[in-house]
Amino acid sequence: MTAHKCAQNSDVFSEIMIASRTKSRCDALAAKLVGGKTKIQTAQVDADDVNQVIALIEGFRPDIVINLALPYQDLTIMDACLATKTHYLDTANYEPPDTAKFEYKWQWDYRQKFKDAGILAVLGCGFDPGVTGIFSAHALKHHFDEINFIDILDANGGDHGYPFATNFNPEINIREITSKGKYWENGNWIETEPLEIKREYDFDQIGKKDMYLLYHEELESLVVNIPGLKRIRFFMTFGQSYINHLRVLENVGMTSIKPINFQGQEIIPLQFLQAVLPDPASLGPRTIGKTNIGCIFRGKKDGKDKVYYLYNICDHQACYKEVGSQAISYTTGVPAMIGAMLVMQGKWSGTGVFNVEEFDPDPFMDALNIWGLPWQECFEPVLVD
Repeated sequence: MTAHKCAQNSDVFSEIMIASRTKSRCDALAAKLVGGKTKIQTAQVDADDVNQVIALIEGFRPDIVINLALPYQDLTIMDACLATKTHYLDTANYEPPDTAKFEYKWQWDYRQKFKDAGILAVLGCGFDPGVTGIFSAHALKHHFDEINFIDILDANGGDHGYPFATNFNPEINIREITSKGKYWENGNWIETEPLEIKREYDFDQIGKKDMYLLYHEELESLVVNIPGLKRIRFFMTFGQSYINHLRVLENVGMTSIKPINFQGQEIIPLQFLQAVLPDPASLGPRTIGKTNIGCIFRGKKDGKDKVYYLYNICDHQACYKEVGSQAISYTTGVPAMIGAMLVMQGKWSGTGVFNVEEFDPDPFMDALNIWGLPWQECFEPVLVD
């Protein structure tokens, strides 16, 4: 998806390298992009092997590495960027393979290393995390003197027709949902049981949906980078059929990440489940409906209370018609291209490791409207209790 948008933006991305463990998939993607002005190369690489990533970077000499691999591989790719002094950008925080911990700790520990190398690392430049951080920076810069409350609402009104399937990597998705929920309030992190807190919200162009409180990594960075916060929460919508299937799978152990022995072989149940679920890439042609993702802000402006809702609506079928992907991939891929573009243009600069809300949001907000994710705003939204 990001490669499609980079190829559309050939004035900035004159040449790109698409690399993956399976080169044939890169070749198939490159074949779809033939005919544009962007020169495209492909390569095979094991992103778990830092020496292979270093060799790939040294051979191609890119201005920036856009990491769209699994979050388990973030640190390996960051190490390769350090060794080659190459700017880095990703869409999700590092996560250890053996435990579901969604933290920036490991990547924030690279701050001084990247500063000493004179290069820039941009963390979490998808939609959430990513655009939600940009929305927060925009709200603070243009609408508030201080923001006291943020509710991030992620609604997927899409229907793919399957009884149970995930819209992005099943392993990451299910690890995220089955983990304990967490939100920040009055200086403390408050933990909840998985899917314990539910609210209903009436989303623009989608309608009423049940949404559940989850922990999402942008909460950790926004607490640090948005002053005046008293509470921040993250909600995501799920249908009852999805919840029912997930609970059954969890009850029988299929969502576990602890290895088990099966017929003499060690397997991880969640990875086996991923193998039998539909590939998210196959959902594009059959998914209809829209997504609605945004932030409701409450705070002070000129001493007065103010409320502001900033969000994007994305149509699954429109995305598939443009780039052959459903809206979940689109809303992640477009921001990754925009962030890389701003680094290459010098509009986002610095040395060290940064989350997106630490940069000027204005050029990013302008680019969202140009590259397929136009935003909308509302000054009298219904609040989440």
